[in-house]
Amino acid sequence: MKRIILIVCVILLQHATFGYSQTNQESLFKACDSFAMEPPIIKKVTDKKYTRKILDYGMTIGIERTPKGRIWNCWVGGGDNADAFFLLAWSDNDGKKWSDTKFVIDPHNNTLPFKRRTIVGQLWTDPLGRLWLFMDQAMTYFDGRAGNWYSICENPDAEDPVWSTPQYIGFGCSLNKPTVMSTGEWVLPVSLWPRSRMDILLERGWTANPLREAHRELDSVRGAHAFVSTDQGKTWEDRGFVQYPSPSFDEHQFIELQDGRWWMTARTGLGIYQSFSSDKGYSWSAPELYSKHVNSRHFIRRLDSGALLLVRHGMPDKKLKKRSHLRAFLSFDEGKTWHGNLLLDDRTGVSYPTGFQGPDGYIYISYDHQRTQLGEIYMAKFSEDDVLNEKIVSSKGYLKHLIFKPGRVKYSQANIEARQKEKDKRKNK
Repeated sequence: MKRIILIVCVILLQHATFGYSQTNQESLFKACDSFAMEPPIIKKVTDKKYTRKILDYGMTIGIERTPKGRIWNCWVGGGDNADAFFLLAWSDNDGKKWSDTKFVIDPHNNTLPFKRRTIVGQLWTDPLGRLWLFMDQAMTYFDGRAGNWYSICENPDAEDPVWSTPQYIGFGCSLNKPTVMSTGEWVLPVSLWPRSRMDILLERGWTANPLREAHRELDSVRGAHAFVSTDQGKTWEDRGFVQYPSPSFDEHQFIELQDGRWWMTARTGLGIYQSFSSDKGYSWSAPELYSKHVNSRHFIRRLDSGALLLVRHGMPDKKLKKRSHLRAFLSFDEGKTWHGNLLLDDRTGVSYPTGFQGPDGYIYISYDHQRTQLGEIYMAKFSEDDVLNEKIVSSKGYLKHLIFKPGRVKYSQANIEARQKEKDKRKNK
């Protein structure tokens, strides 16, 4: 019955020119909300359409190590749009070889008049050894609210892992891992996108998102939030948030500084911005520019040694024009200065670094390359000494290790390079 109501509402909206009735609009929003709030389903892959040789897109989401050494990888298939869905695979030999797709979260349903997608999330191993998967779900590319969900795998090293039924956290989405503070609090970065994101990446034939007026009640709290759990993830509290200038998906992360403050860094259209909290996330300082940076995700994390790791595009004092030259740096003074300079990948179209540190101190970073044309996902493994020496000197380290490549790529690497040369030639004329 709900689907019938929604279909009728959509037909009315599509044929209306100006001032369609408020009743129809409210019915549409209500029906879409009910579909968006259906828990996502994590399925074992039995359909060959989710296997590597059939897929044609790859955008990295998260990578994580389990207590017994399995490495899980999560990435997006379908596209960076309303066609998106999640895929998971693993490696049992430290990333040397990877399984084909093991699990899929694909919320699309042909009986729904609008697409329902999953596009933002992260993998994280908590202090108890459980593997978490955070995932969002929304109608259309963005319906004004999205919804943040999590599932827990208690046996992530098993031959037949089992994921729990996803539980709802609240609005928004989480692209980066939680941070465990010295108090034992778990702090999850949650972004509630600005309303402008509702009218990008529209479906063919749309001039505007049919849900563009939905969830006006959330307009005052759009921004980069700190959701905190004091009971090891059973419940989450929205402590506070920051509204950054020129917001660009936020993609924020948290660091607990030695003086007790919480440090938030975020992606904006102006560079990497920062804000500080002295009261455990309830209030935050006015946002300010931290570092010049191309409009893209960065990765920052405290290492076991106490140093901070930063993976970003280009040098800390320069803003590149394109997503290229992924580099790793270390800070020994709480992010004031950065040392070393390990070039992970100098190609154009590398982006979205994320990772973890293993128990032996090695750092693992995954990122994607030409996600639309090639859909490749790579991994780098290195030590702190490698960063400071600005080259791989450790025996187990490596760069540009391919961990996923879809079978149906749109272009070859040679074609991409040729197209880029042609673009550069036209610019120089």
